[in-house]
Amino acid sequence: MSSTPASGLLYRVTVDRLSVEVYLDRAATGAAAAERVAHRMRNVIGRKGRVTIMFASAPSQREFLATLARMDHIDWSRVVALQMDEYVSLPGSRQTLARFLEEHLYEVVRPGVMHTLLAVGEDATHARLRYIEILTHSPVDIVCAGIGENGHLAFNDPPANFDDPELVRLAALDARSREQQVHDAQFESLAQVPTHALTVTVTALMQTNYLSCVVPGRAKSEAVRTTLLEPVSPMCPASILRSHRDAVLYLDEAAAASLRGGSVFAGGPADARDERGTTRL
Repeated sequence: MSSTPASGLLYRVTVDRLSVEVYLDRAATGAAAAERVAHRMRNVIGRKGRVTIMFASAPSQREFLATLARMDHIDWSRVVALQMDEYVSLPGSRQTLARFLEEHLYEVVRPGVMHTLLAVGEDATHARLRYIEILTHSPVDIVCAGIGENGHLAFNDPPANFDDPELVRLAALDARSREQQVHDAQFESLAQVPTHALTVTVTALMQTNYLSCVVPGRAKSEAVRTTLLEPVSPMCPASILRSHRDAVLYLDEAAAASLRGGSVFAGGPADARDERGTTRL
């Protein structure tokens, strides 16, 4: 993979073990993440014959998914695609998270295997056990995640269980998590947003070999600040990313706006860079 800086890259920092890259806008952020994920996918397919990859379903992922779908030299017939979460009360609706992935990725690239988290007419308990079985026998090579306005990963709202013994849970969604779905224009009102969802746990997400997290937009800036500048805590589930062995957080300038007032960002990102454009917090 080329070592040339990605187009639109403003700066890089490292927070504990987490690499953080900040780009000019949403398009550049999504493109950089897609390029890296595509590279990883090709490598895993070349080594193992197939790649198992898990996707978040959210408007924040649109640019990333669109760019990934256009990437060359990915044998999608060798891709096992997984969902990260799903509402339990909407099977069959166009507002399901499965439908989001179908529209923004699967219908374009046609993965060889697509595992839906909750099928139409399926009982949530049965679906949870079925998905645990899938994750147990098909370890995830790559996770493509986002961060919620409340700092959640998937639908692991605060306080998250960082040591969950299960791989999939039925979760009650907190108020901020449900409000975000309205902010994202996925539902017209809070009353329409489901109150529960199936979600892979933090344990399941952290087991992956490579974790790519794409977070654009000013609405996420406070969650990003807490993730990177406050102590790692279940009250900000995304902060656990700082302990992953191989994870990259991709931000646009708007999402990174709140970082400038803290730590080495006090003088602005330009002052924080060393000769390679990289700083460790």
